[in-house]
Amino acid sequence: MHVVVVGAGVIGVTTAYYLSKAGLDVTVIDRANEVADGASHANGGQLSYSFTDALAKPDFVTKIPGLIAGRDAGSRMRLAPTLLPWAARFLSQCTTGRARKNTVAVLQTAMRSSRLLDDLSASVPFDFSHRSAGKLVLLDSDNALRSATASSSLKNSYGSDTEILSATDAMSIEPALENINGSIAGAVYSKSDEVADARLFTLRLKEWLENNSGVSFILGQDVNQLVNHGDKIAAVRLQNDELDADAVVVCTGAWSNRLLQPHGVDPHIYPVRGYSVTLPLGDKAPAVSITALNQRIVFSRFNGCMRIAGFADFKGFSISDDSKRIDTMIEVAKSYAPLAADYTVADRQQWGGFRPMTPDGRPRVGATRVKGLFLNTGHGMLGWTLACASGYDVAECISTTLN
Repeated sequence: MHVVVVGAGVIGVTTAYYLSKAGLDVTVIDRANEVADGASHANGGQLSYSFTDALAKPDFVTKIPGLIAGRDAGSRMRLAPTLLPWAARFLSQCTTGRARKNTVAVLQTAMRSSRLLDDLSASVPFDFSHRSAGKLVLLDSDNALRSATASSSLKNSYGSDTEILSATDAMSIEPALENINGSIAGAVYSKSDEVADARLFTLRLKEWLENNSGVSFILGQDVNQLVNHGDKIAAVRLQNDELDADAVVVCTGAWSNRLLQPHGVDPHIYPVRGYSVTLPLGDKAPAVSITALNQRIVFSRFNGCMRIAGFADFKGFSISDDSKRIDTMIEVAKSYAPLAADYTVADRQQWGGFRPMTPDGRPRVGATRVKGLFLNTGHGMLGWTLACASGYDVAECISTTLN
């Protein structure tokens, strides 16, 4: 049985791994010339198994006027016809009950993903700068602390391991916090959260799949169309070729709508632009993974460097402001944590990518109403965190359907 995976980011390549383990013949196709060229290329690097809090929650509604007015440096929003239907669905999720349900659903997937990545690493040993760094989410107000305490209690009741710390206790775990320029009312700490290089993982896993499992990769070619034969998807059309398939799984993140909408499938994905910069370590670089919640940035130490990532821009597929937004993010990071990285280097590695956000924050994984068509997309900011579990789940779904 032949399965075509469209998309060669961390989601698509991990999906190929689990499909091959199920004994299926797999071809991965991507328009880029190399794997991990899009959202997987230079993300924050955090495997945030404990930080799965839904973005859509009651507190977010109060922030919307500031976002529209441009008062939040970490986010920009452009009201446009393409955003409004998605925003309406997002607002419908901003209730206490739905936020709790969405947070728990993603948490349970994340915890399974952690175990699956450990299994994969043991079976397919290669280096991708993977380590148990632990994670501190820094809170700057009593309101943020109260909200985090409630969320931590909820998640811990479902098996998470987060704890609420005072500023003093957080600094005892990560002394570099003494150099932070900002108030710390407290922190959420998860000892089990990790960091790793998503791009390096995807590259190495691709090499292993080619050499050991017979998975084929067609890179530098776009899939123009999913082709119906009768009442099912049975082929993908490239520029000069058509490739037959018993099943097709779409793993194209923010670009998924293009292939799906002609078949009446709408995963309700909106592209949210995020950014990163990779810099040399500073004099007081944290070893623990840090999330500055109010600043909307993260600090992750791996590959001997500091990866600073974050921001969330709701502006469609526009990239016109990338340089300005990255400069702003660096200024925010430098002001907040001046000794975390060497901000003076001229040759900085900077990047921007589109996160595929769904209104409820849950990825779309599994079968569609169209025979032969499957999804593994819509992971938002947690694609790296959820990659193994969602890859495993869609492979199980496809294998069961085909067999």
